[in-house]
Amino acid sequence: MALIVQKYGGTSVGSPERIKNVAKRVARWKAQGHDIVVVVSAMSGETNRLIALAREIQSQPDPRELDVMVSTGEQVTMALLSMALIEMGLQARSYTGGQVRILTDNAYTKARILSIDEHNMRADLKAGRVVVVAGFQGIDEQGNITTLGRGGSDTTGVALAAALKADECQIYTDVDGVYTTDPRIVPEARRLKTITFEEMLEMASLGSKVLQIRSVEFAGKYKVRLRVLSSFEDEGEGTLITFEEDKDMEKAVISGIAFNRDEAKITVLGVPDRPGIAYQILGPVGDANIDVDMIVQNVGHDGLTDFSFTVHRNDYQKALTVLKPVVEHTKARGLLSGDKIAKVSVVGVGMRSHAGIASTMFRTLAEEGINIEMISTSEIKVSVVIDEKYTELAVRVLHKAFALDQPV
Repeated sequence: MALIVQKYGGTSVGSPERIKNVAKRVARWKAQGHDIVVVVSAMSGETNRLIALAREIQSQPDPRELDVMVSTGEQVTMALLSMALIEMGLQARSYTGGQVRILTDNAYTKARILSIDEHNMRADLKAGRVVVVAGFQGIDEQGNITTLGRGGSDTTGVALAAALKADECQIYTDVDGVYTTDPRIVPEARRLKTITFEEMLEMASLGSKVLQIRSVEFAGKYKVRLRVLSSFEDEGEGTLITFEEDKDMEKAVISGIAFNRDEAKITVLGVPDRPGIAYQILGPVGDANIDVDMIVQNVGHDGLTDFSFTVHRNDYQKALTVLKPVVEHTKARGLLSGDKIAKVSVVGVGMRSHAGIASTMFRTLAEEGINIEMISTSEIKVSVVIDEKYTELAVRVLHKAFALDQPV
């Protein structure tokens, strides 16, 4: 008998019929003698519908009230799934994030989990109940409802698995595992049986939509055994995210190609090339709770330099507003910006023991006439910023160049 936390995404619970199918799957696990905690997302499209509704009232919805509103999507799903389980003869009980007491900070719309009180869940499990928890949400010290950001239900699932010391956290989604890249762009993409936490962390941070990055961080930090499975297939082992590198890892130099179209590039032109200038530019951006991704500072000439960085597209206009007084204060020449960019990355732990990955990537893109605007590297990844219109072409040619379409 094991304690298993299962998380079901929006498409998995997108209709009453699908919710009943999830209940049947949960019932099968329960029948095998396992203790089950289920984390659910809002029904597919519901969060977008609620946000659009809020924007009909306020063009920039108040963050606190927006969290109150969008958290209701998960509340509907958790109640419906509990009803479906009860209808099947199982004991089930649902909880909002606040009822569990998933304590977060008060950064509305992207709160971070501080602690979890698992007392009620353990009591229910001991009594033989299936516990159903609303994903994506928590509560701060003042009792305000908070949400964890888009995809936050993954984080809820992994965080509950960590708090309960679960044997496995299963993330059910509309794909049957982690692929070498998006199969919708490259039909030859392969499902990976295993991938390391390091690689998954890079893939998630670089644009792979399978798992939210904070869920992978949580799983790695607390050593949660994590598996990605399809909620539409009864068979299949999915992809296991592992702690240790496989003995055969060196054979696969690159594990996957990630891409992200959700970025924008900002360049501060002609800033004084002196100590502290990076902080003068990025300090206010950080204070505005805007995450900065890639950063490039060019070689200085005549005491001046250009400073470029990327942010999420959702933060693009906000970043430009924050930077206007910074330009005046530093006496920079101005701002150059655009949101028609994409980031494409190759990821693999095998890069540690193989040279020439970057040169292969750059040559492949050059042969297709794709210009590289920015480059960022780490021990196990190389990322480039390119014109958005070349994204799919870049992914396809790189997937082929690194033979990711070939069986391992």
